[in-house]
Amino acid sequence: MSASRAAAPPVRVPRGATPEGDGIVVGAGAVDVEAYIDFGCPFCKQFELMAGPTLDRLLEDRIISFVRHPMDFLDAVSTTEYSTRAAAASGAASDAGKFHQYARTLFEYQPPEGGPGLTDGQLVELGQTIGITDPQFPETIRQGTYLPWPPFVTQRATERGVAGTPSVFVRGVAVPARPGPILAAVEAALA
Repeated sequence: MSASRAAAPPVRVPRGATPEGDGIVVGAGAVDVEAYIDFGCPFCKQFELMAGPTLDRLLEDRIISFVRHPMDFLDAVSTTEYSTRAAAASGAASDAGKFHQYARTLFEYQPPEGGPGLTDGQLVELGQTIGITDPQFPETIRQGTYLPWPPFVTQRATERGVAGTPSVFVRGVAVPARPGPILAAVEAALA
């Protein structure tokens, strides 16, 4: 996570958010790994599916804290602002304690870039397929509770200099968004 501490975010943030409110933390390991992602980004899907097993192992071994920053870069190529809606839905999943699983599921079922994306109903159904039973989950999505959050995350990322997704940082240092370089950077941080 970034060394600077910002004032309270100007928007409501999901449970499990960083102190700055611009990402969701999973795990409590000593090494911070951050990924700036967009749920509509095909390269982010490749990153998630390729690096996922490595990240999961590092999380299970309590080596890393993994922060995903869900951005809305690709809203411009969606007819329904899918990136924002998917990121907002991931916030609802975080409130239900299933952010990590839901983020992975959003990438597994990623719609084609440039189209409308999944409907809000489909976003709710994906959560239910991974075991989200909290009745607030569908309501949070339908009411658009977290729709202001992804633009805030994107603004913070842009201020940090993030210009594309996926962008990965280990202890604040940019690394290629691939399992090998991430693992090497984590091991170096532990040495």
